[in-house]
Amino acid sequence: MNVENTQAQMRKGILEYCIFSILEKDSVYASDIIKKLKEAKVIVVEGTLYPLLTRQKNAGLLSYRWEESTQGPPRKYYELTDKGKEFLRELDKSWLELVDAVKMVRNKK
Repeated sequence: MNVENTQAQMRKGILEYCIFSILEKDSVYASDIIKKLKEAKVIVVEGTLYPLLTRQKNAGLLSYRWEESTQGPPRKYYELTDKGKEFLRELDKSWLELVDAVKMVRNKK
C-alpha cells in the first residue's frame, strides 16, 4: 500500500478548509495562497487552486478585487464574503468534530 497516495487524499480533503483559513486573515493574491499552502506542506498547484477559487466565488463564498502591481499586470486579490465567513465557521465546527472523532477512534482499544 502506498502511504503517499493516502496522504495526498487527506490533503485534498482539507484543501478548501485551509484556503478559507488563509483568506480569513486578509485578502490574498493567489500565488501567496499557493506559497502558504506549500509552506504548510499542503501541496497544491495552480491548476488545482484556480478552479477551486472560481467555484467558491460562483457560490458566493469569495469575492475578488484587482490591484495594480509595480511588478507587472494587475493582481487579483481574493477575500471571504460574509457568506464565506459563515461557511468557515461551519467548517471550523466540522473540523473540531472530526478531530475529536479520530481521537476517539485512535484511543479505543
